[in-house]
Amino acid sequence: MPEPAPDRPTPNLPRRTARPDRAAPNAFGLGGAAVGEHYDAVRPSYPAEAVDWVLAGMPGGESDRGRDVVETGAGTGLFTRLLAACPAERVRTVTAVEPSSPMRAVLEREVVAGSGGRVRAVPGTGEATGLPAAGADVVVAAQAWHWMDPRAASTEAARVLRPGGRLAAVWNQLDVTVPWVHRLTRIMHAGDVHAVHPERRRFAVPFGTEEHAAWSWQDTTTPAGLHALMASRASWLRADEQVRARMTANLAWYLHEHLGHGADERIALPYVTVAWRAARP
Repeated sequence: MPEPAPDRPTPNLPRRTARPDRAAPNAFGLGGAAVGEHYDAVRPSYPAEAVDWVLAGMPGGESDRGRDVVETGAGTGLFTRLLAACPAERVRTVTAVEPSSPMRAVLEREVVAGSGGRVRAVPGTGEATGLPAAGADVVVAAQAWHWMDPRAASTEAARVLRPGGRLAAVWNQLDVTVPWVHRLTRIMHAGDVHAVHPERRRFAVPFGTEEHAAWSWQDTTTPAGLHALMASRASWLRADEQVRARMTANLAWYLHEHLGHGADERIALPYVTVAWRAARP
C-alpha cells in the first residue's frame, strides 16, 4: 500500500455549501434513526494536534479558568470526545449543538452521560444555536462547516463568542494526493477531491485574517470497513438502490480485483486533517 508522500499539498474543502434537506428524517437528510449509530461506528476521530491547535493561545491555564467551548454540528460527538478529554483547566465546559436527533442521541449517550456535567448537548444549528450571547471562548465545527451558510454561521458565532474569542473549523479528508485513494474517492462519491486553496476564506465578517493548518495520518481498515465508510456518506444515503448497487460493485472490483486485497486484509488509509481559525474582533 502506498505511503503518504511528505510535504504534499493539502486537499481543499468544498467550494459550495452543502444544503441540508429540512424535510428529511433528520436535518441533513442522512437517513433514519440508525444513521447516528452507523456514522459513529465507521467515521474516524481526529488527531490530538488538531484539538491543541484549535485551543492554542486562548484564555485558560493553570491560573485561569478553562475555556467554554461551543461545538456546532457536533454530530455523534467524535470531536466532542476529544474536547471532553481535555483537563478542566483547558476546557471548562462544552456545549454541543446538533440538529439531528439520531446523531444527538449517540452524543448524549456516549459523551454527555459520562462527562460529569462538563458537556451538554442541545438542538440547534450553526446559524441559530439558541445559546446566550458572549458566553463562549471558542466556537468550533468539525466535519460540519460546509453544511452551514458561512455568513449566517459566522454572524451567529460572533454573537455567541466573547470579545477576542475564536471561530475554528476542522475536517478529516481522505488524502487524494495518493493516487489509489484519489480513485477510491471517485468510486465512493466521497467528495474529497478539491483544489488546493488554503488562502480562500472559510468564514465571513466580522472575522478577519484566517490561519490554516494540516496534519497527515493513517487510519487502518478492511474492505468491509471501506464499504461501511461509503455507506456513511451523504451521497450513498441519498442514492436509490440502483446507484447503491453500482457503487458497491465498483468498490468491490476496485479493492479485490484491481488492488488485490483479501477479504479480511488490513488496509492503511491515508487521511489529511485540515483546519482554519480566526479571532472575533
